[in-house]
Amino acid sequence: MSGESSTIEVTALTDLPSGRDLLKPHRIALIAIAAVMVFCIAWFMRWDWLPEYAGRLAQGVWVTLLMLFSTASLGFLFAVPLGLVQVTGPWPLKMLAKGFCTVIRGTPLLLQLWLLYYGLGSLFPQYPEIRQSFLWPYLREAWPYGVAALTISFAAYEGEVMRGAFAGVPAGELEAARAYGMSRWKVFRRIWLPRAVHRALPTLNGETVLQLKSTPLVATITVVDVYAVISKIRQTTYLTYEPLLFLALIYLCLTAILVVAFRTLENKIPTRGA
Repeated sequence: MSGESSTIEVTALTDLPSGRDLLKPHRIALIAIAAVMVFCIAWFMRWDWLPEYAGRLAQGVWVTLLMLFSTASLGFLFAVPLGLVQVTGPWPLKMLAKGFCTVIRGTPLLLQLWLLYYGLGSLFPQYPEIRQSFLWPYLREAWPYGVAALTISFAAYEGEVMRGAFAGVPAGELEAARAYGMSRWKVFRRIWLPRAVHRALPTLNGETVLQLKSTPLVATITVVDVYAVISKIRQTTYLTYEPLLFLALIYLCLTAILVVAFRTLENKIPTRGA
C-alpha cells in the first residue's frame, strides 16, 4: 500500500509544471497578457459599488454553494441505484432507468425547471389539503423546485456515468470476493461501489463543475443566488461589464476549488488498475 501511495504522489508531482516549463515563451506571453488585462480592469473600471453590495454578494455565493452541494449530493444518491439497476436489474426496472435518463438528458434543464415551478407548483394551491399541510410553507417557496430540478438533472447524467463505472469493474474482482465468502451486500459495499466511484471520479468532477454552471438558472424562478444579486447590481448601478466580470471571477474561483478538491481526492485513493 505504501508503494502504491508513493507512486501516486510521484505521478501527481510530475504532472505539475516545473519552473522551467513556466518560463517558456508562449506561457510568458500569456502571463503578461493576463497581467495587463487585470491591471486595465482594476484601474480603468468602476469598483466603488463593491463594498456596498459585499454582504449581498456573500449571501448570494452561499445560496449558490448550498444549491450546488445539496443537489449534487442528492443527485449522486439517486445516480447510484440508477446506474446499478441498468447493469444488474430486471428488464422492467432497467428500461425505466434508461427511459428516465434519456428523457432528462434529452430536454433542457430550464424547461424542466419551469415545468416544476410554473406547472407543478401552480397545481398545489388548488388543493386545500396541501395548503393546510405542514409542507405548504415550503411548497409555496421557489427554492424546493430549483433543488428538485437540479437534483433530477444531476441524477440522470451521473446515473449514466455510474452505469459505465459499475460495468467497468473487472468481474474477476467480484468473483474473488464471492469466493472469499463475502455476501452480495458486502461485495457491493466493499468492492464494487468503491471501485466504481473511483473510476467515476474524473467524470464526476466535470459533472459537478457543470452543475455549478447550471445553478444560475434558479434565478429565473426568483431564487436569489449570486447571479441574481449581480443582475440586481446591474439594474441599480447601470453598469454592465464590471458586475459581469466580477461574476465570472467568482465562478472561476469556485470552479478552481472544485477541480483541486477532486484531484486531491483522486490522488488519495490508491486503487490499483482503476
